Amino acid sequence: MGTECPSLPAGWRKEEVTRKSGLSAGKTDVYYYSPSGKKFRSRPQLSRYLGNSVDLRCFDFRSGKMAPAGKHKTRPRPHETLARGGRGDLNTSLPIRQTASIFKQPVTKVIGHPGNKVKSDLQREAEPPRQLFWEKRLKGLRSLDVTEEVLKCMELPKGLQSLSPHSVGEGDEVLLAAIAAALHSSSSPVTGQAASSGVEKNPGVWISTSQPPCRAFTITQEHIREQEEVVFRTRRRLEEALLADGLACRDPHLS
Repeated sequence: MGTECPSLPAGWRKEEVTRKSGLSAGKTDVYYYSPSGKKFRSRPQLSRYLGNSVDLRCFDFRSGKMAPAGKHKTRPRPHETLARGGRGDLNTSLPIRQTASIFKQPVTKVIGHPGNKVKSDLQREAEPPRQLFWEKRLKGLRSLDVTEEVLKCMELPKGLQSLSPHSVGEGDEVLLAAIAAALHSSSSPVTGQAASSGVEKNPGVWISTSQPPCRAFTITQEHIREQEEVVFRTRRRLEEALLADGLACRDPHLS
């Protein structure tokens, strides 16, 4: 079984086996056998088995011979370099400029340019795409009270003019749904579509999905005061109704 290897201790044998099939047919594999018959497939296996008894740093595993000292140098592997205290690929020091100079000129490391600004569409990154005129799907839906009577639709101010092509003959239902969705789902101010002739000519192309489909409008202090008065009157009526209901519950004869 194989031939005796003179570079290893007595009794060690070397065997070369030729591959007969597969893509690597014709290539040879080298194996070594110890005097006890144990098989070794690589030089690291030999090194672990022989230990310090035989110096295998210059041993050529394929030929079975010792290379002359100084001619066969093994390049340390990255993990071996790190184990010995070397830096390996973890060196973060700046490289030295490779120019003809008597002084070392380190390369300046630039990680950012203050004058450069990355352009990005924040609307596309923050919000997913929306379907145009999705409010059309709510057409015909009505809210009912406990007696199953249809509740009256809220009336919008006259200054709000719809740009939706489906709003003709539908009242303020579509626009009301769009404004309510914008107030509850967006943190940006609701101002309507920008004043542009393109939006009115072709709303399906130029309309902005982040704003309700209505002409641009402005909320003034007068509008705010009017709404505050409406809220105040509504709260007073609610307070009077609750007070009357409380008295009726205490004294049933008052009802």
